[in-house]
This record gives sequence, structure tokens and C-alpha cells, in this order.
Amino acid sequence: MLIINTDLPEGTTLPPTRLLAERLDLSRTTVNRAYELLRLEGYVDSHQGSGHVVKSIHNEDAPLLDTNSEKKNYPSISDVGESFLSKVTLINSTDDKSIAFRPGLPPLDIFPVNNWKNLSNHYWRYIKSSALSYSPASGIDQLKKNIANYLNLTRGIKCDYRQIIIVSGSLQSLYLIGTVLINPSDGISIENPTFPNVNSIFKGLRAQLNPVSIDQNGLVVDELIKDNHSNSKLLHCTPSCQYPTGVQMSLERRKELIKWAQENGTFIIENDYEHEIHNHQAHIPSIYSLDKSEHTIYLSTFNRLLHPSIRLGYMVLPPYLLDPIEALLKHSHRFVPPSIQVVLNQFIEKKYLHTHVKKVIDVARDREELFKTEFNNAFDGQVSLIENQTHSLHLLAELPENMDDREVVKLFAKNNIITHPYSKCFTDDEKKSGFILGYSSVREPVIKQKVNQMAKLFQKHNH
Repeated sequence: MLIINTDLPEGTTLPPTRLLAERLDLSRTTVNRAYELLRLEGYVDSHQGSGHVVKSIHNEDAPLLDTNSEKKNYPSISDVGESFLSKVTLINSTDDKSIAFRPGLPPLDIFPVNNWKNLSNHYWRYIKSSALSYSPASGIDQLKKNIANYLNLTRGIKCDYRQIIIVSGSLQSLYLIGTVLINPSDGISIENPTFPNVNSIFKGLRAQLNPVSIDQNGLVVDELIKDNHSNSKLLHCTPSCQYPTGVQMSLERRKELIKWAQENGTFIIENDYEHEIHNHQAHIPSIYSLDKSEHTIYLSTFNRLLHPSIRLGYMVLPPYLLDPIEALLKHSHRFVPPSIQVVLNQFIEKKYLHTHVKKVIDVARDREELFKTEFNNAFDGQVSLIENQTHSLHLLAELPENMDDREVVKLFAKNNIITHPYSKCFTDDEKKSGFILGYSSVREPVIKQKVNQMAKLFQKHNH
């Protein structure tokens, strides 16, 4: 009964049979028989050297958790809480176990785990007790200095290291920026289409989203003037590789956007989510490096370059925003764990990052070519891949307008193939249909197998 009622939760190690027999004044044979019955009935696992461990008990008939507040006289959820709750479906799921063909993943199988493990072990081996206290909210200075040098050398971005804020990723950056700057009904201009998570964050903050079209040169700056975006406090864009279309914003457009932002009193959020992948060959100066008026906030992340579980990103802020952002950090998550920051800092200093980036680019290119070949052969023209202007770790496939991409994506997911619906990326009612695929985390033999499986599922769906 203790196991069924979860008084002994999943993962609990039961006492050794000898000890339990002594405590209960029973024969060891009786205790062994009881443990064997528990194992046969699926309540415990038994492995040599590990003892008997309680298994998870899934009761399909168990009632759903009661979230009704009326009969319990709970206070109501806040307007902000209700707003985020109603927008959570916009976010693409983060708990799928399948890798193929989930967007946003680098080649996980080539990450130098042993290098990271050695650096982490070294950190904990020589840690002093004084380093176990609180850490600066904006991040440790040495990591920020190395990131500032890295940005200068690889992206032409010159900034004071004190302008850098260490965060858990781009989504947290957007939440912090939006919370500090946006009141309900304030305007935010966003590319249309764009990351669904961007829409979700800003809609959750109850902002008014003002969509801006994309053409072959990137965000259409003329629309900012014609369609009256004057109430926009923020403009979010992905100029290095527009998500998900792959268009790169031209140098002329970047200069036009800076001019508009300065005249309109708007902050540009430059989300450079996969810079090294996008700009490996042809490099266009970042908006941040071009903007002398300090109207640009620069975002980037290591989650898409190393692996998502690292939970480390950063933003470069105009000095005007440093104090309010840091104050909000101190009121919320306080700081990113310093152990992760120190290890990443060493990872950069020992040139492991530089070596890994080069390998990621090479492996991603090979897997992209294989994926495209296999996809085009398997789908045989039924679905078309959109040719990216720039390299990225995802590809976009367009479906006929009358086809519901959400149904196709659900079908794939039921068969352990993860893709994201293109339609979720649009802000207005004019949506395109398709699916977004990540290929770089999937090994070559699996690419062939999964692409063929995906094509068969799609053909069956259409007949």
C-alpha cells in the first residue's frame, strides 16, 4: 500500500533483505519472497548491486488533478498569469524525447563531453567554500570579458563587458526586456513569420503585436512607416537568418531600420540565434555594430551551438537598460549557476569552443546535403523544401495552402518524428502551411530511415 499510495515514491531503494528481516523479526526467506512478489507484480526493479528500487506506478484510471478554484475558495489568477496561461499553446513543446527532426538542436552527438566533464571535475575539485555563496546577477566578470572578446573577434561587436548580461537563454532575455519596457497595449513590431515563442512571450505580456512582412531582403522597413508602427517600443528581428524562412537582411535594410528606430524611439532586439552557422562564409555587419545611437539590444545563446541543456545565453544591453534589467534579475532567478559559467569560461579559454564550432559547421553541412537528397527522393515533389539564402540548422518545407500542417505534424509526432508547424509562426490570419525540420542532430543512417518513414506517413495521410 505504501508504494500504491506513493508514500514510497518512485526511485526509493528498499532496505536490504537482511536488515529488514532483523527489524521486523522475520526470517530472511520470508522477506526475500515478499520482495520477489513485488518484483513480479511490477512494483519494484531488482538489479545486482543496486538492491530493490520502487518503480513508477502509472494508474490510467487515476482522476485528473482538480484545478477548480470555486469550491476551494482560492484567489483568482492574476491578469498576467491568465494571459500567459492562455498563450502557452503557442510555444513549441520542449519535452519531446525524440530528436529527429526537431528544430533548434545542434549535432548533439559530437559535443566534446569528456572535455566538459574534465573542466567540471576540475572546478569542483578545487572549489573554495567562499565560491559557494551568491553570485552577481549579471554573470561572473571573467566569462563576460571572454564573451566580449569573442564578440569582437568573431562578430565585429565592440562593447564593454559590463553591458553583457548572462541568462539561461533567449526566451529569458525576451521576458526580461519585455517586463522592463512593456505596459499592457504597448506596441511591439515583429517579423511575420517569426519564432512562435516570441509571439507567446509578448502576447503573454499583453502587448499589441504589429506584424511586419519579410521579402527577399529581410524585414520590410517601409511597412514600419506606412502601417503606423509609431507606438512600438520594441522591434524584434532575426537579421542573420530570418526564422524560419532563412532570408538574410541586407546591409541597406539594416541601416534603414537603425534610422527608423532612432527617429521613432524604438529599441531593436537583434536575435542572433545561430550566428556562427549563418555567417561562416559571407559576413554582414550586425545591426548592433552598425548602430551608433545605442538603440539595439543584441541576443545570442550557447544553447543552439553546444546543447540546450546547458541553459546559457547572453544579451548586450545599451547602458540605459542595465540597472532595470539587473534589478529584475535580482527579484527573480538571482543568477545563472556560477559553476556552469566558470566551466563555459574555461571551455572558451582553452579553445574548445572554437574547435567545436568548426566541427559543428562541417557536420551540419554534410547532414544537410544528405537530408535534402533523401527528402527530395522520398517525397518526389509532393512537398518542396524552401532553399535557404543562408545556412542554418533547420529547413522549411511548404505544404499546399488547403492542407492543415498541424494535422501533419501531429501524425509525425505519433510516430516519434518531431517537426514544428509553419502556421504557428504567423501573427495575423494569413498563414502559410508547412513544417520546420531540424536535421543536424540526426546521424546519417537515421536520417535515411526517418525521412522515408515520414514520406510514407505523409502519403498515407493524403490518401
